[in-house]
Amino acid sequence: MSGRSIADLPPWVLAVGPVVILGGVFGLLYAISPFGDLAAVGEASTLEIIWMLAVIGVFAGIVPVAIGMLWFPFIRDLDPRYLHAFLALAAGVLVFIAIEMTEDIVENGAEAGSPSLAIVLAIVGISGTFLVMYAASTWRQRTMADTQKSGLEIAYLVALALGLHSIGEGLGIGVSFIQGDATQVLLLMLAFVLHNVMEGPTIVAAVARDRNTPPLRHFAAMGLLAGGPVILGGWIGSFGEAPLLAVLFFAIAVGAILQVLIEVAELIRFDAEAILTRVNAATFVGGFVLMFLLEDVVTELVLEGWLLAP
Repeated sequence: MSGRSIADLPPWVLAVGPVVILGGVFGLLYAISPFGDLAAVGEASTLEIIWMLAVIGVFAGIVPVAIGMLWFPFIRDLDPRYLHAFLALAAGVLVFIAIEMTEDIVENGAEAGSPSLAIVLAIVGISGTFLVMYAASTWRQRTMADTQKSGLEIAYLVALALGLHSIGEGLGIGVSFIQGDATQVLLLMLAFVLHNVMEGPTIVAAVARDRNTPPLRHFAAMGLLAGGPVILGGWIGSFGEAPLLAVLFFAIAVGAILQVLIEVAELIRFDAEAILTRVNAATFVGGFVLMFLLEDVVTELVLEGWLLAP
């Protein structure tokens, strides 16, 4: 029995298990209701804001990455086309969120005392973040090309790159939280959970190069490295109550998402003849439409008091 691992479980358990765990996470999230009354967030103490954003960051960042890691033993044996479809679905979700955040940039820019400065901040935030993320990605790819590196080392590099964009995710959550936008917080959480679940397999895929499975502590460390920065970003974003700061923070988040979309395309192109296939296009659109429908559902539930009730 000592030689058995999670990979020895029946395939249907490996496929369904993470989904069940994810459902349990959402159930727990609803039960503990960490959001509180966002309309009264201005009266919350600094410690309360830090705690609530930490809880949100754990559920939006660390937990889904860990769940995705559990999925790896199953998807490792799937036809690459289906893995590409999952990645395209995540890309569709992120495109929807990028559009939502762009609307937030426009709205906050209009409320700012200096619209011209808001435009400059938006351009600098988006382009600057994109270029920094692109440089980090290029460095990672050059480093990964070193055949002397182990799969575990490469997996840590991937987790580091994903952690950088996770800060952008947290920024969006923090700004929406401090502005008391409950619907936006929930939408961002749903989107990032769907996306970050796919980060788990992306991180540990390189480990398959190694003959020996690394100790569990390495998987925990990589999960924290990739998903933990959502918490840090949330804390920083909580200072974005001022319209100009909100513009900058949302712009940084959009820039990070744009770079991640390129990363997703590169991951698909790595072992596929074409990025744009019928299956990938269908799942991409499906991810976008899913978030569009979720926006209406979440908004309706918030208005009716089903969610975020004190």
